Amino acid sequence: MTPDAAFPVLATLLGLILGSFYNVCIARYESGLSILRPRSHCPLCGRTLGPLELVPVLSWLWQRGRCKGCGERISLKYPLVELLSGLWALLLAIQFGPGWEWLGHMILGGMLLVASGIDLDNFILPDRLTLSGFPLALGFAVLRPDLALSDATWGAVAGAGAFKLIQVSYKFLRGVDGLGTGDVKLMLLIGAWLGWQLVPMAVLVGSVAALPVGILYALRSKRTGQPAIVPYGPFLSLGAMACVLYGGELLRLLTP
Repeated sequence: MTPDAAFPVLATLLGLILGSFYNVCIARYESGLSILRPRSHCPLCGRTLGPLELVPVLSWLWQRGRCKGCGERISLKYPLVELLSGLWALLLAIQFGPGWEWLGHMILGGMLLVASGIDLDNFILPDRLTLSGFPLALGFAVLRPDLALSDATWGAVAGAGAFKLIQVSYKFLRGVDGLGTGDVKLMLLIGAWLGWQLVPMAVLVGSVAALPVGILYALRSKRTGQPAIVPYGPFLSLGAMACVLYGGELLRLLTP
């Protein structure tokens, strides 16, 4: 197997391993624990996990989604995050091959995966991810052949500015918050990552993906009487990642 042919396989394996690390970051955000210590453990009984229990995806399948110690169910979100990370690494490898572009997109996409997981669990997008990702995205633009730094800068301004305007307008008209400040900061990162040309497409893809979920949440809210709160961050992240991979094709599809 040639090095170029082997790269997608190696990238996928690395993505799966990183997905396991992303799970640690997501799970330990709310508790405030360090991502380095203590060692990985069952979130239910606290038992330290052995090496074979840390194999991405396969250990969850082998244990049938249960802890070997207490027998309680382990959330499906753990293997899903690992699979998504592996898939992201694979698709990037196919699209860009080995090099700086693959690495830069891998890092920024990983930050969005972690931010999305935290948003789903806690309805918050941490500044340490969104605001630190913004200068990384700008720096990455300097190395990219397909995005000028000026386009990345205007993308950040357009993305964050538009969402801030929506946030303020909704608050003024309805008297309640309809869009979190975390989403505004997330668009700062996404805009710098994609450039102004792809920001509308990312929002469109994310909104279309969020629509059926929002309908389901609204129906459940009507039945239970509880407010329907849909975290928007994961869908914006999905739109951004789709545009990184297939932005040109999406634009051509919707452009007459």
